[in-house]
Amino acid sequence: MRQAALTLLTVILAFSVASCATPPKPEAARALPEDIVLPPARSFDSGSVSPPSRSNAEMAQDFMDLSFALENGRPITVFSRFEGPVTVRLAGNVPGLANAELSRLLDRLRNEAKIDIHQTQSSAASITVEFLPRQTMQRFVPRAACFVVPRAGSWNEYLRASRSDLDWTTVSRRERAAIFIPNDTSPQEIRDCLHEELAQSLGPLNDLYRLPDSVFNDDNVNSVLTGFDMLMLRAHYDRALSSGMLANAVALRIPEILDRLNPAGRGSGALPPDETPRSYSAAIDTALGPGASPSRRRAAALDAVRIAEARGWQDGRAGFAWLALGRLALGHEPEFARQAFARAAAIFRNHPHLGLYAAHADSHLCAFALADGNAAEVIRISGPAIEAARRGQDAALLANLMMIRAEALDLAGRADEARRVRLDSLGWARYGFGSDAEVRRRLIAVAGLSPQHRTGAK
Repeated sequence: MRQAALTLLTVILAFSVASCATPPKPEAARALPEDIVLPPARSFDSGSVSPPSRSNAEMAQDFMDLSFALENGRPITVFSRFEGPVTVRLAGNVPGLANAELSRLLDRLRNEAKIDIHQTQSSAASITVEFLPRQTMQRFVPRAACFVVPRAGSWNEYLRASRSDLDWTTVSRRERAAIFIPNDTSPQEIRDCLHEELAQSLGPLNDLYRLPDSVFNDDNVNSVLTGFDMLMLRAHYDRALSSGMLANAVALRIPEILDRLNPAGRGSGALPPDETPRSYSAAIDTALGPGASPSRRRAAALDAVRIAEARGWQDGRAGFAWLALGRLALGHEPEFARQAFARAAAIFRNHPHLGLYAAHADSHLCAFALADGNAAEVIRISGPAIEAARRGQDAALLANLMMIRAEALDLAGRADEARRVRLDSLGWARYGFGSDAEVRRRLIAVAGLSPQHRTGAK
């Protein structure tokens, strides 16, 4: 299930750091007329995905932990998958881009994971992806941005099903699954849901905060299937495994499977990091999920930081806790938020697999630097962050970074370059944010950070 958590860029810094950023004066918002003509939405092709670079010994434990537990910690006693060809159909009020996104994803699953999977229009499909209004979906599953269930082929079947029918721990062989995605969200969110939920309908059902290079991670930073994810799915459908196997039998076979599929990872290598305690997961869920008060969210994020420090973590879990704390401190303690983002960025930059994570932290540091009028710092930080966002195919993050960089280029007197960067950001913004009104809101918010707009200077 992809969590409907607060994204780290939902509220731009212009509306959070009230002490240093106010909305731009109308005459200063030279790129923001109401009738601005936005370019077509951009989108990513399948692109090149880096192969997994961790040891097979480490990833063998990852495979077991992903395959024999649910996200809530409940154990799965038997291994399950689809046996034979897999078919996928789209149903409901299908957004126009969904077919193209699904086609790209299925191509990757066939070519990289070697899964025999194809799209169909038949109601007897193995996996049905149904689109419906967010409000309808979240009336029943309020925390979910999208989710997958077993033994159903439609929303109506899901509503009629018993709790035991929808219990993944009772599945010994997968026959049918249904994925539910809102049809009134951004193109990027639709793509992200397709990647994560289709991967979980096919393979591992768990998420692990310790994974730096995977969509099987509750932090939702990686949003398209990585080289690691494709290896996990390919191993899941390897000929040496079959539905109904017990964990000890799978554990005996998975090292040989990974060595065969991924020769570069052979050898002892590093063992996985220590297990993430439920207290950390609960703290992050409270901090970034719905329902808690702002003060309770901040306290939960601080709890996550303390847990990470007590356990001596210097990995993505530690950085993400600082990132969440910074995000929640905006508008309350802006200077503390800046320090939290700097701590997160320092942790992420020291890890070879956390470039996209670092780009999230750097986007906030760039916004602070822009509000300070430090154009050189924005230009320095934003370059690598933009490339990381592009490699990670995160259009929303990419657009935000490019908008901030454009304002810094204007401050530096590089108006022509600023205009090109700003224009390029708009196509990515339409893909990442969805509505044209949201694209304009983001532009206005970022412009409000720049000192030249806060003063009305030309």
